[in-house]
Amino acid sequence: MKRPAGLLFRCVAKAIDIVIVAVVFEVLEWSGLLGGILYILIADGLFEGRSLGKILLKLQTIREDGNVCTVKESILRNLTICLGIVLWRTPVIGWILFFVIIGVEFLVLLGSDSGKRIGDILAKTTVIERNERTIQGG
Repeated sequence: MKRPAGLLFRCVAKAIDIVIVAVVFEVLEWSGLLGGILYILIADGLFEGRSLGKILLKLQTIREDGNVCTVKESILRNLTICLGIVLWRTPVIGWILFFVIIGVEFLVLLGSDSGKRIGDILAKTTVIERNERTIQGG
């Protein structure tokens, strides 16, 4: 059985992805924001279910049937995060709403017996620890 990813690792992986979006936005302005949102939406459906943050922390997003997350599931599971990122661009009220969205996602994840946040429930996905030796056949 595949081991579910720990809460800390999941949060750090998502924070890495959000920092990537923030840096790209600062460098490329609005086109960077659009590119960053696109990245957040589809990243878990690329690279065998692994965003850059998940690659660094050896995590992987899979579907409930055990297969790797597709772009479709990635979009579904990351819609709430992207909404928060878009709202961030509106001073004060957007910042508050961003933290509310992230806070709700975190509380659902924290209280979930199955280790799922709202996005995972919508997309029927979960995040696991990726064992490189098993995957590489060693």
